[in-house]
Amino acid sequence: MTNWHSLFSLSQDERGRHRIHLVGIGGTGIAPIAKVLLQSGFLVSGSDREANERTEALKALGAHVDVGHEASQLLSDAAPERPDLVLISSAVPDDNPEVQQARAWGIPVIKRNDILGPLTAQRQVIAVAGTHGKTTTTGMIAHILNRSGRHPGYIIGSEIPGLGFSDAGAEPLFIIEADEYDNMFLGLRPWRLVVTNLEWDHPDMFPTPESYQDAFRRLLAQVREDGGVIYCRNDRTLRQWEHAGLLPKGRSYSTFQGADIRAEDIELGPEGTRYRLITPAGVHAVSLSIPGVHNVLNSMAALLAAESAGTPLAEAITHIATYQGAARRFERKGEARGVLIIDDYAHHPAEIRSTLQAARASYPDREIWAIYQPHTYSRTRTFLDLFNSAFNLADGLIVTDIYPARETPDPAITPELVAAASHHENGVAIHDLDDVAAYLLPRLAPGSLVIILSAGTATRLGPMLLEQLSDAGPESKRSADA
Repeated sequence: MTNWHSLFSLSQDERGRHRIHLVGIGGTGIAPIAKVLLQSGFLVSGSDREANERTEALKALGAHVDVGHEASQLLSDAAPERPDLVLISSAVPDDNPEVQQARAWGIPVIKRNDILGPLTAQRQVIAVAGTHGKTTTTGMIAHILNRSGRHPGYIIGSEIPGLGFSDAGAEPLFIIEADEYDNMFLGLRPWRLVVTNLEWDHPDMFPTPESYQDAFRRLLAQVREDGGVIYCRNDRTLRQWEHAGLLPKGRSYSTFQGADIRAEDIELGPEGTRYRLITPAGVHAVSLSIPGVHNVLNSMAALLAAESAGTPLAEAITHIATYQGAARRFERKGEARGVLIIDDYAHHPAEIRSTLQAARASYPDREIWAIYQPHTYSRTRTFLDLFNSAFNLADGLIVTDIYPARETPDPAITPELVAAASHHENGVAIHDLDDVAAYLLPRLAPGSLVIILSAGTATRLGPMLLEQLSDAGPESKRSADA
């Protein structure tokens, strides 16, 4: 099929005769799309370097998934005909054998920004964009609407309790985490566009702050004429855009005066967050089950988005109180011998500060150990100076090897460099994750808090530490200090 866009105009029955193959099917950007395609009636196959929870979930829904990349995997006993379309993640190189075979056969090979427009063309899209807070805000909106009896479609970059990571939905409304990397979000034409903040990121894709902001300006130009923008006035760039008239039909939120709605009297604690929401129509008490001022801002964005989609504000406030958070977003992994382990996705210096502020405010009496796995060499190199004081609210800091993701290792960028740039008096560099656990275990005591800051593989430290704490106990710190 040369005009692959027409696949999405087919009836549900007709779609069942067409297969879409996804390379990198287990990734956080591709797996949610695969699920929506399956629920929309398409045959789905795919491959990834290794199996994970997402690939297993997709197999349970009927996808054919191979581990490893081979040209022969474009065909199988289960799918003997050539696929109609191949979708690849941003991390898949041009020399991938499946990509090369697809192109040799004349099969279209596309990325997320190509497919999201056709996939959502008949939907009323709420897109959540911004440097930080996209996953949480998208999850909150989907949670509110589901709790209010709606059944929207959604794509979220992480697992949400009770929601999973995506769903095709049964109504026109579709909520999507709009990722800027590789200009993914430029495939969308939002009805409502949420912009949480604008802080330069992904220097490998956007070499300057101006190029980064330009991508968001292009997205703003694609907002539907009957739509509008929801944005955070705490962000200086967005305030400048507001004054310049770049935020059409905008509604704003903030923690200070001047926004359409604002939060006051914020109370942070280990059981969650409370604040007063000031609106033109009155004052509301809001309770959240997740900590941090950054999540107060995320919640206001979600409340405005849900209200714009038809859920009364008072009802939305009731439902948002039951939102339990997303995987790897200040996720409590467990507690053993009085040591609490939290896993968080923060990898940008600004995210690290916000996460540690939430940890300190929620657990003021605990000793906090931060374990940071830098994410990509380009980001670490570009933002090295921003790590100065980023970890100040932690009592101890361990920096591990850089997680390369899609990049070639740069031997000049080391964890020692990041530890030195942080200027943390108790900061150390430990390359291997197993060595991190061995170093940390005897230094922990009842009342310690370990927070893992990583968008890579360091998440496995959580279960490892809990298991070793349960076996050995943190009392060993007493003997180490004696």
